[in-house]
Amino acid sequence: MRFAVAIPQFATDPHEVRRFLHRVEDLGFDSAWTQEQILGSRAIGSKPVISPLELLAYAAACTERIRLGCAVFVTPLRNPVHLAKSISSLDQLSGGRIDVGVGIGGQNQPFAAFDSSPEHLVTRFTEGLELMKRLWTEPSVTFDGKFWQLEDAQMEPKPVQRPHPPILFGANHPNAVRRAVKLGDGFIGAGSATTARFVELVKIAREAMAEFGRPDFKFAKRVYVALDDNVDRARTRVSEVLESFYNRGDITSVAVFGTADDVVRGLREVTDAGAETIVLNPMFDEHEQLEQLITDVVPQLS
Repeated sequence: MRFAVAIPQFATDPHEVRRFLHRVEDLGFDSAWTQEQILGSRAIGSKPVISPLELLAYAAACTERIRLGCAVFVTPLRNPVHLAKSISSLDQLSGGRIDVGVGIGGQNQPFAAFDSSPEHLVTRFTEGLELMKRLWTEPSVTFDGKFWQLEDAQMEPKPVQRPHPPILFGANHPNAVRRAVKLGDGFIGAGSATTARFVELVKIAREAMAEFGRPDFKFAKRVYVALDDNVDRARTRVSEVLESFYNRGDITSVAVFGTADDVVRGLREVTDAGAETIVLNPMFDEHEQLEQLITDVVPQLS
């Protein structure tokens, strides 16, 4: 069982982020993760959302051991050549410690702002992913796709990790989960999904693993957590944060909160569902929550 943690992404004080990352590494966490939100007003306590690529580069400079990842890049809104170059550079600068989460993001994205379109969304997604993989692994790429074309293009340096950094899919539709097994290295359940939904998707993925011959496919889950001996207070704070972040009413049921025993019980359900890595995402008081999690929760699950 591996435990990861979400990097505080709703603050602008680099000293606090550095202090947090140093502590994460000292405490023995396996990895640290960002999310992506380019446009929109989602922010906690009116704090702005830091871009994942730049934050990952900063995190790479602040750490030496832990793996670093984004769950997920909404790749249909990005140019795959630019993204492939950025990720390859990050993998070089981190010494081969980057994990790449990818996702389609759905039909309700601001496509026009990114010179993109919701038409042929799955094709755009899979074509962009194929192009990135080829740029990471081939000395020269000629590519004649529906959306992108290259002729004898070289991208150097290649990633440190071979054949390329691990690719984890964010997915919620059965077809997307099957696509993850076919094209990716793992599946990471969203923080906004319940454990019950994660169970359903893992079952679909395991069936696809047998079909496609992918026994090494991995499972992870982001879990919003809040430790507080006062359960009602924890519920209230979690509800406020999630509502401000997702702006779609009360989705407190996706979080694990309460006393240490409550949180252990909730996280054990996630591990029983098949998660091999849990990305612990504190909802507030990140530094204090980090210490409590590693002291009162993680030892009971390891």
